[in-house]
Amino acid sequence: MKKSYNVESTFNDMRIDRWIRNNLGNIPQGLIEKSLRSGKIKLNNKKIKSSKKVKTSDTIELFNFEYTETILQKKIKFVPSEEIIKENEDLIIDNNDDFIVLNKSSGISVQGGTKSKKNLVDIFARSDIFQNTKPFSVHRLDKDTSGVFIMAKHREAAQLLTSLFRLRKVHKTYLAICHGELQKDEGEWNDDLTRYDNDKEIIEKARTTYKVLDKNSICSLVEMKPITGRKHQLRKQLYAVGSPIYGDQKYKFSNSDKAINKNLMLHSYQIKFMIKGKKYTYTALLPEYFKKLLKTKRLRFPSS
Repeated sequence: MKKSYNVESTFNDMRIDRWIRNNLGNIPQGLIEKSLRSGKIKLNNKKIKSSKKVKTSDTIELFNFEYTETILQKKIKFVPSEEIIKENEDLIIDNNDDFIVLNKSSGISVQGGTKSKKNLVDIFARSDIFQNTKPFSVHRLDKDTSGVFIMAKHREAAQLLTSLFRLRKVHKTYLAICHGELQKDEGEWNDDLTRYDNDKEIIEKARTTYKVLDKNSICSLVEMKPITGRKHQLRKQLYAVGSPIYGDQKYKFSNSDKAINKNLMLHSYQIKFMIKGKKYTYTALLPEYFKKLLKTKRLRFPSS
């Protein structure tokens, strides 16, 4: 049995594994990977990897690929308890007919993957909030980054929000506590960031405006507004200027602060966007560990 789907413009330049979850259901990453390798899922009649990005009018073909909620329950290794669901529901900033906004905790993934058993999409799939629908992930936030995160409640909202993020019409503000003093108190970083897809080197342009809110000879509190949305963009850029973020165990110079700072001191503080002429602004309060380090390092933030 064969099924075919044409990629709509709102999903242009999206990874195929993400397209599958947005359009076919909350399918575990492992099952997607296996189906792509075996040829049960093809792009334009060709086998491809999960990292391949789809383009408008591409054809995604499914061959003898049957997927139901019963299969979902068998494939998901982690089934969230009621306590975990309630814990995350308590972090809701807004809950409307189209989407929910969370103050995401550090240490929890946004959606499932090969190394993520506990994630927000699976947790909220069992929540009463999504009783007659399902959560759609519309943007990314690193597992160890806290702060504002949005999940759509239905496909139309997911397509709209995904499009806003892709067109850079969602304005994000991050806060970070980093080592040392930055040379300039404000400016813009323009970098060529390198990442690897298997053994292939990929170089991407990355732009971020920044402003130092407070600093001393030891550390700085930095406000950052990314213009592009590259993987680990802010963490890489601060590392590149010689001021890695406290608690970052990937982009760092030494292990000196590992025992003291178990959390990554990067927080998605605010998101702004507009839908049909209506302005939306969401702000996520700082985590207690973030405020504690501000106090310890004698850094001031007006709202902390």
